[in-house]
Amino acid sequence: MARLSSGLTDAAQAVGTIVHFHGNAGNITSHFPQVAWLPAFGWNVVCFDYRGYGRSEGRPSRDGLVRDGHAAIDYVRSRPDVDPARIVVFGQSLGAAVAVVVVAAREDVAGLVCDGGFSHYRRVVAWHIRRNPLLRVVAFWIPWLMDDGYDPIDSVARVAPTPLLILHGTADDVVDPAMAWELYQAAGEPKELWMIEGAGHYEALGTRADEWRPRLLAFVTKCVGPVPARGGRTER
Repeated sequence: MARLSSGLTDAAQAVGTIVHFHGNAGNITSHFPQVAWLPAFGWNVVCFDYRGYGRSEGRPSRDGLVRDGHAAIDYVRSRPDVDPARIVVFGQSLGAAVAVVVVAAREDVAGLVCDGGFSHYRRVVAWHIRRNPLLRVVAFWIPWLMDDGYDPIDSVARVAPTPLLILHGTADDVVDPAMAWELYQAAGEPKELWMIEGAGHYEALGTRADEWRPRLLAFVTKCVGPVPARGGRTER
């Protein structure tokens, strides 16, 4: 992890801190709008580019992305202006897949949100090939050349007891919506699944912001609990 972008305020004033694991295409610049609205509601936001993305050095790999995710959370926890007990991870698409594996290995995250995530790397590639007639002919063999490892389905049960929210559009043409069900069924409690009727790949928080952003805010706020006030009281 070589490039970070953050909007941080005093720990006593913030509701909590969101660490954003972005999707595959693009980098911080193109993905930041997905979370740029959160500071207006009192949340710190930290975005980062995985190795090989944007200005970050190195080459992407599954292991490398997972290590970058851990490094981002460790960095946020090390800051004196962040309450380490009030950190929520928000992953989208590839970022959701990475976030599941990362959070499953930790006990210091207050909540996990997965938007448009997939259950298996090999299967999401195979799903795209089946949907494209040309790829079915010339690239049907590609999934079988992919290495296994770091599949979210193998880690999602270990996210518990960290609260987990999975949201997915039923019209998603990038990640099979059935994979959201697979992750939900394999996960432990507490967990929630929101299937957004007619929404495409992580569209719910963009084109349907008026309905789904307040619901997301309610979930992440529940994860961190009441905001500690100065002097030891809590604000509700």
